[in-house]
Amino acid sequence: MQFRKLGRWGMQVSAVGLGSWLTYGGSVEADAARECVWRAYDLGVTFFDTANVYMRGRAEEVMGRALADFQRDSLVLATKVYFPMGEGPNDGGLSRKHVSEQCDHSLRRLGVDYIDLYQCHRYDEDTPLEETCRVMDDLVRQGKILYWGTSEWSADQIAHAVSLCRAEGWAPPVSNQPQYSALWRQIEERILPTCEDLGLGSVVWSPLAMGILTGKYESADDVPADSRAAGDDAKFMNRYFNQAVLDAVQKTSKIADEAGCTPAQLGLAWCLRQAFVSSVIVGATKPSHVDDNVAAADLELGDDVIDAYDEILEPVAAS
Repeated sequence: MQFRKLGRWGMQVSAVGLGSWLTYGGSVEADAARECVWRAYDLGVTFFDTANVYMRGRAEEVMGRALADFQRDSLVLATKVYFPMGEGPNDGGLSRKHVSEQCDHSLRRLGVDYIDLYQCHRYDEDTPLEETCRVMDDLVRQGKILYWGTSEWSADQIAHAVSLCRAEGWAPPVSNQPQYSALWRQIEERILPTCEDLGLGSVVWSPLAMGILTGKYESADDVPADSRAAGDDAKFMNRYFNQAVLDAVQKTSKIADEAGCTPAQLGLAWCLRQAFVSSVIVGATKPSHVDDNVAAADLELGDDVIDAYDEILEPVAAS
């Protein structure tokens, strides 16, 4: 397993991280989740990502119990805050009240004394940025979190937060968690360069485009009955689930074969070619998925492989 620094900061994360969106605490039972977490740890994965909103706290509970037997300081545990956790007027956003209270709830559900990376799940237009940055600095000073980051913030929002924190002497954000894959490249124009310039690491989610880049889908009209595309998660895949994309992905299988890897490993390695992508966050419902994904961390691809992959997928990537 490769380890990469989180941007310019000292903490290192495994190049492949294990996430829990749409899986643990929901479609994946606790025992199966534990098997995946343990398998990942055995293979060198130390970065585990979740969020309070995933299954309304259930994912944090499942992840916390699965990790409880491991030495705490061997882990980099990340969670998030922003989305509503109740019906009250203060049950969402990035206000001091909501962030402070939800941090305590996440610590309890995870069963830990501190969170390594606490991430603002979205930008809050209704809360002054200085309020959010200050409460994050307070949580760092209190020892409840070690670092804080953002998720799906724009380049300007990230730059403003860093500038404000530097001016006030507060702990600045150290990372951003954006969506990124060969089929979703929007961050390449401004967000990735901004993060690189300001020293933030990128821990990217959906690097396999909800499983589409694994090549398991051949027809938009005939999907496996036990797949995401056949269930409630299909709504998250609509932006690039069409026959033109599926046909292009099928063509990449030959490139993967020639590179001596699986299509999934090729898709993950494509993301990791970027120096400031610190980690790719993958989901897994069974240990075999973990085995396949983790192997991508040590895969070295030549420019010819990347160019051939891009030639096929860039024309159908979501714009």
